Amino acid sequence: MAKIPVKKAATKKASSAKKASPKKAAAKKVVKKPLTEKEELQKEANRIANTENKKKISSGAKRPKKAATKEQTTGLLDAIVAGMQDKKAKNITVLNLIGLEHRVADYFVICDADSTTHVAAIADSLEESVIKKTGERPYRSEGYQNAEWILIDYVNIVAHVFMRETREFYNVEGLWADAEITKIAD
Repeated sequence: MAKIPVKKAATKKASSAKKASPKKAAAKKVVKKPLTEKEELQKEANRIANTENKKKISSGAKRPKKAATKEQTTGLLDAIVAGMQDKKAKNITVLNLIGLEHRVADYFVICDADSTTHVAAIADSLEESVIKKTGERPYRSEGYQNAEWILIDYVNIVAHVFMRETREFYNVEGLWADAEITKIAD
């Protein structure tokens, strides 16, 4: 049999390929010069701005602010209370938060009911009443799944419809005790 010549791969010297000349090694060294006071201030301002942007992104959307006249707010408040009264809500209370710092809304309207079915019916009636009388839709509503505490947010006014036990447990009136409290007759 004839032998087939096999070419051997040339081996490179690894050590000679990796070594750089002394001139190139010196050129790679980067010397940082100290920043001027103005550059330091700019760098700090950029760091703070980036931190603020991260906070805004992580906190999600901010709650909107709604400019409403006193008549519009009063009309919305009346429509919410009427919607609660239509379905026989109990212990209706209005908390006026306008004079308080760090308030979430101008008013809280709170009521309670005897069953989860009653809670859901009051919340539905409240929304229908507001749409019929003011044309407004809620910014957000939550709690329909369990129907122990349904919160309906109209930005300036937040309506809370509770089961009686849940209302006693969370004691929203106690948390906002500095507010002006008005009880509505059943």
